Formats: sequence, C-alpha cells, structure tokens
Amino acid sequence: MTRVLVTGGAGFIGSHVVDALVATGDEVRVLDLLHPEAHRDKPDYLNSAAKYQWGDVADPRVTDMALEGVDAVCHQAAMVGLGVDFGDAPAYVSHNDLGTAVLLQALQRHRFEWRIVLASSRVVYVEGRYRCADHGIVRPGPREPARLAVGQWDPICPRCACALTAEAVPEDAPVDPQSVYAATKLHQEHLCAAFGREHGVPVASIRYHNVYGPRMPRDTPYAGVASIFRSALEARRPPQVFEDGRQRRDFVHVRDVAEANVLALHAPEPVVGAVNIASGQTHSVLEMAETVADALGPGAPRPKVVGRWRPGDVRHVFAATELARERLGFSARVGFPEGMTEFARAPLRGREEP
Repeated sequence: MTRVLVTGGAGFIGSHVVDALVATGDEVRVLDLLHPEAHRDKPDYLNSAAKYQWGDVADPRVTDMALEGVDAVCHQAAMVGLGVDFGDAPAYVSHNDLGTAVLLQALQRHRFEWRIVLASSRVVYVEGRYRCADHGIVRPGPREPARLAVGQWDPICPRCACALTAEAVPEDAPVDPQSVYAATKLHQEHLCAAFGREHGVPVASIRYHNVYGPRMPRDTPYAGVASIFRSALEARRPPQVFEDGRQRRDFVHVRDVAEANVLALHAPEPVVGAVNIASGQTHSVLEMAETVADALGPGAPRPKVVGRWRPGDVRHVFAATELARERLGFSARVGFPEGMTEFARAPLRGREEP
C-alpha cells in the first residue's frame, strides 16, 4: 500500500484521481484550498476513504503537515483555464508556480525520494504539429488576424504559404506557451524536473489533452470548451461554436485521466519526463457540441457556428499517444459517444466554480 498525497484532490480531475487511487488500495491524503473560484462549499462527491486537509499548498506550514509520512505525490492543484485577461497573471503564478515551488521545498525538507506525478497540459505546445508537402514538418507562426477575418482558419506553411496537414503532436515537439496559464504549466514542469534531477526523484509530467466528464464546472472564464457548451445547452441556449467548428482536438474522459495517474505512480519502472494523456482519437469542436446536444434529446438547442475567432486560439491540437502506451501501458477506455453522452446528462457544479 502506497501513501499518496493528492494536491487539488477535491477538484474536477483530482477527485477522480482520488477515487482511482482508493480503488487500487492506496492510502490517500488530500490537500485542497477549496478556492472560491473552484468551490462554493465542500463537494458532495468526496471519497470517504480518503483523508482531507483544507489549506493552501503555497503555505509551507500546511504543506509540511500534508506531507508527513507520504510516499508519493500526485500534484493536481492549479488554477486552470485561460482566465479573463492578463490581470489574472498574479493569481496563476501564485497558485501554479509559487504553490509548486513551496511543495518542492517541503519535499526537500522531508527528504522525499519516491515519485512525483505532475498534472501538466497540452497548452504548452500551442499549435499542433504540421507537415508541408514540400518542406516537411514546419512550425507556422500565430495565425494572422487578416486571414482569420476572412475565414481562412488553417495555418499555412511559413516558407511557401501552401496548405498544411495536421499531425499528432509527440512529446518532443517544441513547446511555446502563449498564455499566462500555459506559461505557468510549463514552469511547473521545469521546477519539478529540476527538483527531480537534484534529488534523484522520478517526475512524470503527464500532459492532459481536452479532459471532460462528470464533476466538471459550469460556464466560467476558467472552464474548458466542453463545459461551456454543456452549460449553454442546460440553459436552453445554442452553443456558440467559433470559427467553422472544424478545429480538431483530442477529448479524453476524466476517468481515463485518473487511471493514467495511477499507472504513472505504480509503473514497475519509474516514468520520467513528459507523457501525453489523450484518447488517441480526434474530433472537431462542432462534432463535440453536436454529440452533447444529441444526448440531451430532440428538444435541445442545436449548436450554432458563429464564425468568430479569439486571439490566441489554436486550430488543431491532438496527441501522439504511443509513449503513454509504451511507458505506462495506458490506453483510453471510454469511447467518445458513450463518454459525451454521460457528460451531457451528468450534473454540473455551481457557477462559482471554475
């Protein structure tokens, strides 16, 4: 039996990680801030077999108490989503980067030497991987507003301006975080990797792609696209699908993500470095919205493609999953239709929660 600390273990993904670890037979301790942007109150889905401590991972005294007697750490605590504007930067840096630094400092004091699993994100890649017929793998720059304004959504080759083919993004693809949230997630990876190298501790940074499922929050500036669409449908409003709706993503169910965390903690050989956690299947944003609407029945509003765009949005990002299979033995189990149908009918958390 492993004694595991799950930071952020009362949240959307963290609570499913707690459930999966308890089911495996681990002794689970949770440290969660219950931040008002995430929770109105203690959630009703908390696992009675886990022990909960309420406090901020950025508080050294709180973190020291939470780490007492712990064998492994599953670090889920973070402020998520793209936020409202740059005014959110201090909050993201405080919760994500400072919180991680304080946790690692406490691990050093406790002479920690087993495993850390860090929840990272596909946002560190920005755009996906693209191939030009003439120039091979290329890195297009940010999409130009002039092209977006006339509905030319797809990136073009930076060398010949020809059309590109999107491919799955491997873990060794260049990273280029272009939002505050993305920058903090990559910095978390760097901080944890530095700690791991200095102290001989294996650190797996598992990069979640578009996670969805039960316990997701309602529509807030900190919610993902699946939650935003689901909230609109519940309010009997047609989901607003930006661009032409054909932008592709990998939607992975939260129970599969939780299982990936368990595998990373218990793999026979420690996993070090970045690993994509995704379903291995791609679906368009419009297809996702239509699938959720279909699951709610014929009276549900239909998604509306509005043709708008937002600065910083990316076109196609989906994951190469071979490394997760080889290193973790991970393959997603929840199919897209069944997962989205369950998600469409599951209750959402309150509006105050991200």
